[in-house]
Amino acid sequence: MQKQSLLNTLLASRGDAQAARARLSAAKARADELEPWLRAFTSRADTYDVDAAVNGPLAGLPVGIKDLIDTRDMPTAYGSPVYRGHQPSADARIVESIRQAGGVIFGKTVTTEFAWREPGPTVNPWNRLHTPGGSSSGSAAAVAAGIVPLALGTQTVGSVIRPAAYCGVVGYKPSFGKVSRDGVHPLSGSLDHVGFFAQTVEGVALAHALFVEHRSEVLASLDAWTAWFPVNAPARLGVLRTPFWDRVQLAQKENFDASLERLRAAGAMLVELEYGADMQAMVDAVQVIACVEAHRAIGPIAARHDELVSEHMHTLIAAGAATRAAEYEAAIALQARVRRESKTLLVGCEALVTLSAPGEAPAGLSDTGDGIFCAPWSLTGSPAVTVPSGRTANGLPLAFQVVGEFGADLRTLQIAAWVESQLQAQWPASSVSARYPEVASA
Repeated sequence: MQKQSLLNTLLASRGDAQAARARLSAAKARADELEPWLRAFTSRADTYDVDAAVNGPLAGLPVGIKDLIDTRDMPTAYGSPVYRGHQPSADARIVESIRQAGGVIFGKTVTTEFAWREPGPTVNPWNRLHTPGGSSSGSAAAVAAGIVPLALGTQTVGSVIRPAAYCGVVGYKPSFGKVSRDGVHPLSGSLDHVGFFAQTVEGVALAHALFVEHRSEVLASLDAWTAWFPVNAPARLGVLRTPFWDRVQLAQKENFDASLERLRAAGAMLVELEYGADMQAMVDAVQVIACVEAHRAIGPIAARHDELVSEHMHTLIAAGAATRAAEYEAAIALQARVRRESKTLLVGCEALVTLSAPGEAPAGLSDTGDGIFCAPWSLTGSPAVTVPSGRTANGLPLAFQVVGEFGADLRTLQIAAWVESQLQAQWPASSVSARYPEVASA
């Protein structure tokens, strides 16, 4: 089932406060229905002011905001009991931009503690016995469940791409630094990205137009959008299986190969690559940078509130404290080199295609999953988009990741939109409880 164009929805309702109120009312009803078991939100607004918002390009669109990102009118706890009830005095820069564009902040979505590994209460919308992934757990789940059409997340290792993959939605991590992190609690300043979730690539591309390229005029009409965002086949894609292929579940391998065959049949030239950088070294560098910079950012908080900080975070901080300066400097140097050489490493391909995760979302809620297929692109800061590519026999989503040259975000999104059109692995969010009735039980 093809999902409705978000741009068409916005164009049809621009300037129409009644339509915006109806959309927000539907979002609230959907959240009221699902939140008793989904638990995607930490807080929601009581009322929404749409009269001025509807004149903006987002026309009063309800947006979910990860609880790592400051909001002046809702508590922001960063996923930690240390900050329970904390009320920022100002919006994060990206939240301010969303409001200026006519977006309405619907609620704050669950994050793991300081965007690291201690899970929150959110469950996977397709099976409540499985993780939604993390750290942007609530944002991915809220979009997948059809509560909000757009949500913000952050990624340090795999925290946009992985939960999007596990929840069966589109996740987009822009090139590093393309979206301001002012008002976003840091975990690792050299790795942290702000990203977006939507039901389709078009949805995250709208966010890219507004908040990365600041091109609101391309949302003025379908003709303007089509001229700016043509969806056509790439000339050449590099297929990257990575050295971590032994971690991949059989169903994911089969789905990936079937997806490649669809793209090849549609005219894409696919080239199997041996990536020119040491990917294990890249993953190791992510761990070194993350633990050292988490020690700097979270260490003082943990020292003051030892009993309120998880064992996951204490372990990360301790690793950072024990890391030698030379090891950290080498990791930063590797990051600079692979980012600088990102075009060369694509060896003439417009983008790389690879996995988003080793397979379906793991059972249980104590672990948010393996980020091994996301970590290299968090190190390089390259744009990455994940699109749904199928389901396992358990009814859980599988996904396909497109990675571009650093800074080539628009072309990466265009390629991802073409991939999405060929895979056509879409299913309506309204079927969350209908397809899997056991999920909806409290």
